[in-house]
Amino acid sequence: QVQLVESGGGSVQPGGSLRLSCAASTGAFIFYTMGWYRQTPQKPRELVATITGGGRTNYADSVKGRFTISRDNDKNTAYLQMDSLKTQDTAVYYCNADRSSFGMSFWGNGTLVTVSS
Repeated sequence: QVQLVESGGGSVQPGGSLRLSCAASTGAFIFYTMGWYRQTPQKPRELVATITGGGRTNYADSVKGRFTISRDNDKNTAYLQMDSLKTQDTAVYYCNADRSSFGMSFWGNGTLVTVSS
């Protein structure tokens, strides 16, 4: 079992920035692909970005050029730097740790990001 604890959510005006963090309780952190997903009451959970243990990244088209996913394997922590935020980025953001080759996938409890003027 891997516990994921997100932090860094909050309220920001359009055009602003936030940085989310996800701390993982596992000594095998490097073997997990870490991901950020988001969900609103109107939409199902959707992929925002993922990063493999080796640093390969993938982004949803809606956030390319504005969001940056990264990880620190020494600190067992993944990050999501969100710049040029838009009102449509408002959502609960969830951290995911995936090791699908072993049939394992874990979720954090989510952190709310609100972009509003």
